[in-house]
Amino acid sequence: MTLYEYTIAPFSEFAFMRRALAACLALSLGCGPIGVFLMLRRMSLMGDALSHALLPGVAVGFLLAGFSLPAMTAGGFVAGLGVALLAGTASRLTVLREDASFAAFQLISMALGVLLVSTRGGNVNLLHILFGSVLAVDDQALLLTASIASLSLELLALLYRPLLIDSFDPGYLPRHDSSSGGWQMLFLALVSMDLVAGFQSMGALMAVGIMMLPAIAARFWAREVWSLMAVGILLALLSGVTGLLLSYHHRLPSGPAIILTAGALHLFSLLFGRFGLFPARFRGRGRHRRG
Repeated sequence: MTLYEYTIAPFSEFAFMRRALAACLALSLGCGPIGVFLMLRRMSLMGDALSHALLPGVAVGFLLAGFSLPAMTAGGFVAGLGVALLAGTASRLTVLREDASFAAFQLISMALGVLLVSTRGGNVNLLHILFGSVLAVDDQALLLTASIASLSLELLALLYRPLLIDSFDPGYLPRHDSSSGGWQMLFLALVSMDLVAGFQSMGALMAVGIMMLPAIAARFWAREVWSLMAVGILLALLSGVTGLLLSYHHRLPSGPAIILTAGALHLFSLLFGRFGLFPARFRGRGRHRRG
């Protein structure tokens, strides 16, 4: 098999591969920058909690309307936003820290969602909702994913300054801006929206992977926030393209193939990135010899 047949031919010959590629591009643009801010704000695990929190809303949408993308998307967004509001309110009004509050509501939501789908929808439907299939993305799902990614970038531009300030000085906005709580909730709504965009392609359990793994890997290549976002987008897109090709040629599930590719890029970045393990050790030895 030639390089062209392995890399270009699947996308040129099959419309479903082109739709999957376009979906991966939209997810990379929408989720990559959000993942960077989750990492900078030490909220990486909160993204995972919100991805699981979508499940009961998606399940209710499925039970009411079957595999109706608008119904499942609306249900997932409402569920994710509801869990964010409940967890944030509980952490402000009680002694419970925000991460523990999110963990509690996430586990309740995930168990409720799995129970609803498995008892009313069957195991096949449960697997589809949990893991998705980017190769099955149709025109409607692609349009929705692209629309959410575009809206996400616009809202991120609006939130960029307060998010940047709060990432490096968490105490500044609460002291000088009475609406800081509103910025926080709007950001969590933005995270939920992007996770909903990834739900159709990656499933409820895998969507957070395309958001967080490239962003974390970017930390080993860049330092400035803008460059972290740019590298995160590129790594997410590379993960998507490579995962799609592996899935097509080797008959692998597309979502896990993409996320495992992102994981492999993360491990490579950790070891060999500009600020990774080995380059940092070599720089340290060079300074020691010069000293």
